Amino acid sequence: MLQTPPAIPGMREEEIDTPALVIDLDAFEYNLDHMAALLAPTGVKLRAHAKTHKSPVVAKLQMARGAVGQCVQKVAEAEVLAWGGIPDILVSNQVVGAAKLARLCALTSIAKTAVCVDDALQVEWIEQAAANSGRRMTVLVEIDVGAARCGVPPGPAAVELAKRIAVSKHLIFGGLQAYQGSAQHKRTVAERQTLIGSAVDAARRTVEQLRQQGLDCPIVGGAGTGTFQIESTSGIYTEMQCGSYVFMDADYARNLDAEGNPISTFRHALFVLATVMSAPHTGLAVLDAGHKAVPIDSGMPVVWQKPDIRYVSASDEHGKLIVGSETTMPKLGEKLRLVPGHCDPTVDRYDWYVGVRGGRVESLWPVAARGAMA
Repeated sequence: MLQTPPAIPGMREEEIDTPALVIDLDAFEYNLDHMAALLAPTGVKLRAHAKTHKSPVVAKLQMARGAVGQCVQKVAEAEVLAWGGIPDILVSNQVVGAAKLARLCALTSIAKTAVCVDDALQVEWIEQAAANSGRRMTVLVEIDVGAARCGVPPGPAAVELAKRIAVSKHLIFGGLQAYQGSAQHKRTVAERQTLIGSAVDAARRTVEQLRQQGLDCPIVGGAGTGTFQIESTSGIYTEMQCGSYVFMDADYARNLDAEGNPISTFRHALFVLATVMSAPHTGLAVLDAGHKAVPIDSGMPVVWQKPDIRYVSASDEHGKLIVGSETTMPKLGEKLRLVPGHCDPTVDRYDWYVGVRGGRVESLWPVAARGAMA
């Protein structure tokens, strides 16, 4: 059931019904502009990952600042973006199943659409779906550059798969998907550089072997919020697939820079607004935001700008706070902002973004691809 909007434009932030998904619009717009500025000197394009925001509104704001398109993980996400007017979409994932592939091929009538493979059987299935639809589908080969998740081994195996795509009259070889996901949350610069160095070497080697076989590689895509500054200067990657930078979560903020300090490249822009529903005694308060309001897979949320208050545990509808002193004890009914540990699954819990600027609600945007798992 679609949730009732928790706010209306013009109301004060403290009047927003909770739990609510709040965007600080000043910080959000800073993040959009800052990413564009960081990538501009490199010549590398941003293909922002919409699995984070699930919103054609956000996608259009990214593309207005130079993003070449969007990534998604699911066909349903691609549909929502295409129906919302996004013209260039990569499913940076494998898609299996005749029904899903038929839906994906149908999208090519309204948007440039591509998908990834790591097996010849997937190529065969996509080829059949494209033939049935009377359209050509762009296909990228995903190579495993160290994450040990999806992907064919780099080098000869990837080249053979690319050749299989290239000879099909129903398919177009689009390049390589080379995402090193396990590097994104390594805390030190040295750890991230080591893992991404191996990924860059694997991608470079594969591109060269493709060229030796007469195959151009238009896209080498990958990178994320934690490592894009390495891939973007590698000379081999052409598209960055960063997603979380638009919002920044508590876990990404734990990554360290070269001096060992928390990275402050982007600002926290996404919050779960919650209300103190119980304050039974000094030192303890309870929020109306538990497991169903904010995920804890990447650690507990952080209470924004209140270091003396810790969110220590969650149950379904309760978030337990430990308060360090009587002077910082929140009042019953007080609203607090929480910085989620992991922004992607947090967004997927809500139907609405509430955009706030200067303490007032400025906008309401639907989380249009919420629950788009198919």
